[in-house]
Amino acid sequence: MAAARSRGPADVVEAHWQSLRLSWQWRHAVHRVRSPGRPYPDTVALWEAAAAQPRLRRLCPFTSHFALLFSSSTSYPWNVQAGSIEPLDNGRFKVRRGSTSAVIGDVETAEEAVAMVLDLLPTGPEPSP
Repeated sequence: MAAARSRGPADVVEAHWQSLRLSWQWRHAVHRVRSPGRPYPDTVALWEAAAAQPRLRRLCPFTSHFALLFSSSTSYPWNVQAGSIEPLDNGRFKVRRGSTSAVIGDVETAEEAVAMVLDLLPTGPEPSP
């Protein structure tokens, strides 16, 4: 992350996306080994759906209690843009407005959840240091 910071905000954002992908893949794999057959939020599908969206890829992703959020800031304190998406144990996804507790949807697929967040995304946020 330090090397990415020396290159600028766009590289920090990309480093966060890659770090998040690897972390979620590892956690999901560990869960399958330690708790076979027990439900686990589909964080990997959520990450893949969000990562496929160019408007979200320019924002810095971060997680809190399994929820995926997007910030126009590349470090704490986060400047949350749009909504948050929480993958649920039952395979569904809960979408909230911003970082508040206002639930705006409970959908079946990660793609549907990402589409809802894209609709909430203001125009123009760019990552900043």
